Parts: sequence; C-alpha cells; structure tokens
Amino acid sequence: MTLAGAQQLVAAATARSRAVPAFNVIMLEQAEAVVAAAEQTGIPLLLQVSENAIAFRRGFAALLAACRELAEAATVPIGVHIDHLQDEALAEDIIARASDLGVGSLMFDAATLDYADNAALTARVAADGHARGLWVEGELGAIGGKGGAHAPGVRTHPDEAVAFVRETGVDALAVAVGSTHAMRDRSARLDVDLVARLAAAVSVPLVLHGSSGVADAALSDAVDAGIRKVNVGTALGIAGTAALRGELAAHPDAVDPRVYLRGMRDATRDAVIHLAGVVG
Repeated sequence: MTLAGAQQLVAAATARSRAVPAFNVIMLEQAEAVVAAAEQTGIPLLLQVSENAIAFRRGFAALLAACRELAEAATVPIGVHIDHLQDEALAEDIIARASDLGVGSLMFDAATLDYADNAALTARVAADGHARGLWVEGELGAIGGKGGAHAPGVRTHPDEAVAFVRETGVDALAVAVGSTHAMRDRSARLDVDLVARLAAAVSVPLVLHGSSGVADAALSDAVDAGIRKVNVGTALGIAGTAALRGELAAHPDAVDPRVYLRGMRDATRDAVIHLAGVVG
C-alpha cells in the first residue's frame, strides 16, 4: 500500500460525511499501535508528529522515516502529517525533505500571533508547502487570542475564517470551538452550532484539535456538523501510560523493555480503535 495524502483521505471521509482520525505519536510503539488499529478497523487515518515531539526526539528524520515505513507497509491508506509547527525555519527544513520522509501534509500554527501576522506567516508556509505538493493546514482563533486558538474562551469567527482562508491559501482550517489541548478528562463542551456555521462559511475542511477532551457523543456531533479531521494525542498517552504502570507493577523485576512495552502498545491500539470508530 502506498502512502496516502491528507487531501485524499479528507476527500474520502467528506464523501461519507465523516472525519479522518489523526493520531499524534512520539515513539515507535505508538506509531505501531496506530497502524495496527487502522488495519484492524479498516479505517484510513493520519500518523502525526508534532513540533514538540520533534524536539523530544532531537530531530525529525528518524521518527518520520519510521512512520513512513509503517504507512507504506500498511494494508489500509495511511498518511504522515506534521502537526503544530510554529518555527518557520523548521517548517522549511521539513518541507525540503518531505518527499524523502513520506510527509504529505503539515499544519502551521501561528494562532498565538495577531491576525495579520498569523495570516502573513501562514501564507508564506502554505506557499512553500504547495510548491512541494504538500497539503497545508492553518489555525485561527480570536484576533490576538493569547495562548492560541484553544485558550479558554477563544472562538473562531466565521467572517474571519473566510478572510483567513482566502488570504493564506490553506487547504484546511483548525478552528476553536470549545476544545482544549492536553485535557485528561472528556468534559470539553463544543459549540456545535458554531462548527456548522463555520463549515457553511469556509471552502476548506475544518479540523478539531484537542479532541482527547471531548466525549464520544460530542465528537460525533461535531463530525455531523462539518468537522473533517479530528486530532488526538493525549488520549493515547493516557491509555498507554496506564497500561505501562500496570505492566511494571506486574513485572517488578523486568529489565527487557518488551515485557512492559507490549501492554502499552496494545492499550494504545485499543484506544485508537475506539476513537477511530467514533469519528471515521
């Protein structure tokens, strides 16, 4: 199976009025779990690596190459996506090597800047990405919203969203509709009416970030209202870490990482199976 592009995956999901599940990974075992879940469910998805994960790994090439190999060997379409890039120089480096590393899309996040700077910077990155054949996602919250588009109380305005898409040329838009990054419970309250108004206003697919904090029913409602890509990261860490603690407690003398990482990988796979089924 060849690598799938985000544009292809989102178009296919849109035709079914569903969303592409997109899972952030930091380590090989998580990436393996995501691919195993995709194969078990038959649901195409995106493997995502964020700028924070790249910093932890001290570079992007090794993890992205592993994701590329896993995606190419998978029996279902899987794409490799870069999430929440904020460093323009890093974005340029990744764009230059995207083809070799199997990267088909990226998300550039300048939402902590004011509207004009966000639009100008995102437009530059989008133009560079498009020149290399990449699908580019941007992010927009309230003008001047501190802490990004997912800071408490920040919402994306439909009129601003229309202007932002026009000015930047992005292929997808991450919107602020009530979710928050890194939530450990699923109590976020989405403004589904706003999702519907944004979907009717803009010409590109909408993306929901911070989805780990959203309950299944609300995720499904958001997809019904027009969300076409759903990002999940923290939920994988919660499931995997809980399993890892259990494995270490059950095997206190273990020194071979395979003894305790297998359970973590399986639990991560099960979390992906569930969430992919909800949105995809």
